[in-house]
Amino acid sequence: MTGKLNGHIAIVTGATSGIGKATALLFADEGADIVITGRRADLGEGALNEIRSKGVRGVFIAADHTQADDCRRVVDVTIKEFGRIDILFNNAGIVTSGTAESTSDEVWNDTLAINVSAVWRMCKLVIPHMKKQGKGAIVNNGSDWSVVAGRNAFAYIASKGAVGLMTKSMALDFAQDGIRVNAVCPGDTFVDRWMEKGYFEHSGPVTLEEAMKESSAYIPMRRFGKPEEIAQAVLFLASDDSSFVTGHLLLVDGGNTAQ
Repeated sequence: MTGKLNGHIAIVTGATSGIGKATALLFADEGADIVITGRRADLGEGALNEIRSKGVRGVFIAADHTQADDCRRVVDVTIKEFGRIDILFNNAGIVTSGTAESTSDEVWNDTLAINVSAVWRMCKLVIPHMKKQGKGAIVNNGSDWSVVAGRNAFAYIASKGAVGLMTKSMALDFAQDGIRVNAVCPGDTFVDRWMEKGYFEHSGPVTLEEAMKESSAYIPMRRFGKPEEIAQAVLFLASDDSSFVTGHLLLVDGGNTAQ
């Protein structure tokens, strides 16, 4: 690794598995000290051990980012432990299904609470610290559905569309403060939840072979993305490699939105 993030302090939310964990590990490989969050302490401690094994400092904070107090605690602990915040990767989120007609109030509220309000709240909390430093990078986890629509995921698509324009709005508001705000927009990425009931048109959990076969029907590259591939895009947006990039939605979707 090249040490692109040597001396940097990064917060990665929802980092106990999938894209968040892959990104936290890549950041650690590049020299950053990491604060990771998640709801499951057992997974968090496992991820933290992997991060520390790379020779950097790490902290795990059990947090539910739908709760304002938890968001505030994450930022406060980071400042107490490390004194600064250079990078925020807003990764925590959920995927929900349903049309405008079938979506319940509960699903709508839950989806926006974690996919939209938590993103805003974490940004609101870290921006004052980044302004004092005169520099910072925020990367929000959007979706290819931040730029195009799809079927039977009304609340999720609404939330990720909001993330896209929130990202652009914050980029404009804080560019003069040295804060860059961008979003990574993954297409379908192979994480554990894809194997669970409900993410494909099956009655139960699917095998890897079934999932890959279904993806080949609509993804031009004929496969899902890997968490590690999304992490590389996040690293680009978080590092000085993208020093003149802000307000950008970086699609990492195997060509899905090019169709």
